[in-house]
Amino acid sequence: QVQLVESGGGLVQPGGSLRLSCVASGNIFSIYAMGWYRQAPGKQRELVAGTSSGGSTTYAGSVQGRFTVSRDNAKNTVYLQMNSLKPEDTAVYYCDAAVVVDAHRGPGHYWGQGTQVTVSS
Repeated sequence: QVQLVESGGGLVQPGGSLRLSCVASGNIFSIYAMGWYRQAPGKQRELVAGTSSGGSTTYAGSVQGRFTVSRDNAKNTVYLQMNSLKPEDTAVYYCDAAVVVDAHRGPGHYWGQGTQVTVSS
């Protein structure tokens, strides 16, 4: 099995910064894309940022220029640096990874348990 464990969430004032981390562990052969989603109360889960194994990145328009996604392939870890945080960034943030556990099979998607980010004064 594969486990994704997020850390780094918390309470921050508007304009502040947080850095989220997500470590993948378990029976991992390789990892394709890794990324971050978020879900605010009463809203659907949405993609925040993602990165491929080659390092290409994608961002939601609402976070472009404020958030930066990066990964350390040697550590099976993806990060999300969040700057200039706004109250509307408040949500549970989930890590997602496309993981190959068997060289003869395609990747499966795995989710972390989520970490709460609250932006409030």
